[in-house]
Amino acid sequence: MINFHDLKAGDYVLAESDGQAWEGEVTDFNHDEKEICVFNGVQDFWFRPEHLFPLPLDERQLLKLKFQKHVNNDGSVKYLKGAFRIQTPKQDDFNNFEIWYRDEKRLMTQPISVHQLQNHYLAMTKVHLTDEEI
Repeated sequence: MINFHDLKAGDYVLAESDGQAWEGEVTDFNHDEKEICVFNGVQDFWFRPEHLFPLPLDERQLLKLKFQKHVNNDGSVKYLKGAFRIQTPKQDDFNNFEIWYRDEKRLMTQPISVHQLQNHYLAMTKVHLTDEEI
C-alpha cells in the first residue's frame, strides 16, 4: 500500500483490482474520499490507497523512464537522464546508491520505489520525471 499523501499526479504505481495488477500513472485525487485516479493506458480508474502498490526501482523501470545506461570500468553502473544521474555500485544493486543533479547529491541507503524516485527528481530538478525523452 502507498500512503495517499506520498503520491503526486504523474507518479507511476502498481494498481490492483479483482486479483489483477497493472502499472499506471496517477492522474487525479479525490481528497474527500481519499481515492486516487490511475490511468492504465486506456482509461482512468479510481482506487483507494490500499489497492495501490509501489513499483520497485530497477534497471527495467529506469530504461522505461528513458535513462541511458553506462557501465563504468569498476563495475558500477551510471544511469543518465539529462543532467540527472543515478549511480549503483554494481549491476542490479539498488540497495545503496547515489542520485545527483548539478551540485545536489543524495545517498539512498535502502531500495526505493519508482514514485519515490519521481519525487526526488521533482524536488531536485523542479520537473516531474516521466517516460518522455529529454
